[in-house]
Amino acid sequence: MNAVPKIRMGFVGGGEGAFIATAHRQAAGLDGRFELVCGAFSRDPLNNQRTGVALGLPDSRCYSDWRHMLEAERALPAEQRMELLIIVTPNHLHAPVASEALSAGFHVFSEKPAALNLGELLALKDVVERSNRLYGLAHTYLGYPMVWQARDMVRNGVIGSVRKVIVEYPQGWLSQDVAGQGNKQAAWRDLPEQSGLGGCIGDIGTHAFSLAEFVADQPIKQICAMLNVHIEGRQLDDDASMLFKMADGVSGVLIASQVCAGEENPLKIRVYGDKGGLEWRQEEPASLIHRALDQPLRILRSGVGQPWLCDAASRRMRLPAGHPEGYLEAMTNLYGDFATAIRGEVAGPDAPGVPGIEIGLRGMAFIEAAIANHRGDAKWTELACNP
Repeated sequence: MNAVPKIRMGFVGGGEGAFIATAHRQAAGLDGRFELVCGAFSRDPLNNQRTGVALGLPDSRCYSDWRHMLEAERALPAEQRMELLIIVTPNHLHAPVASEALSAGFHVFSEKPAALNLGELLALKDVVERSNRLYGLAHTYLGYPMVWQARDMVRNGVIGSVRKVIVEYPQGWLSQDVAGQGNKQAAWRDLPEQSGLGGCIGDIGTHAFSLAEFVADQPIKQICAMLNVHIEGRQLDDDASMLFKMADGVSGVLIASQVCAGEENPLKIRVYGDKGGLEWRQEEPASLIHRALDQPLRILRSGVGQPWLCDAASRRMRLPAGHPEGYLEAMTNLYGDFATAIRGEVAGPDAPGVPGIEIGLRGMAFIEAAIANHRGDAKWTELACNP
């Protein structure tokens, strides 16, 4: 039997010292169906060169800029050229790079957000739909098996009719002026021209928002938001609190903050219905708490072969119960679904199971509605692009 060729991928961004690019490469490697063939990793020539050498790329496939890479790769024979572009740059480049890559015939998997604003994102959506190429967005927390299990239980009425959703994402890494101390990741995130309109609300608030919509299986329609800046001189919000209303009359609370000193990455969601509730925490991703109205609390645990888990959750697990799987495996699930879609020649803008352009639109509508509500006098602001 002939071996199935691996999907040839290239990177824009992710030079030496970039955490998220390393996570992407590790996740793609764990899936096993990808190989790195090229990259334009950094505007710094020495960083770019060192990164290429460290990753084992020949000089001819380590490009000085992303436009040159797209042009050169497109000119290569079909069996050699890059098939999939991974975008791990600061936010302002996500849409321009994705648009040109899609138009050049390459699939795209991008870090979030998909664009800087809703207008730019709608233009990208048009490119995605015309390109007949796949587009994915790295909302990695939607790759966790027990998140899919929670959604399945909501869909099947295990907790009854949903009434209340509480989602929170507190971090502490911006509790001080780390940008002023030379932290480059913090510095560009506080520049509207590179980060976009939102700071904390765009960086991690969108993760909480997408998780709420995914697990509750219905859209957020209106929000009432308060944004804050706690560090003098900071341009963009570092703290956000809001109420929200969902499509079926569900009420909710969303908290996103990067100034909760001492917190690491405790993204958490609770969903309550008239028969019970569910709770999932990113820092303990193998557990899903189920509270029933008239029964003792139970904790569902992930693991291959667990008979009480739904098919969607089981397919996203690799190890028996008690062997922890985490962030890299969740991202690997996105890569795995993307590989299946590419090799299955799935047409259309989104790869099944992978957050795509519609998730990007929802997230951007959320950011803009939160900012508009905070700045305005209205009690509630409706999200644009509501289904």
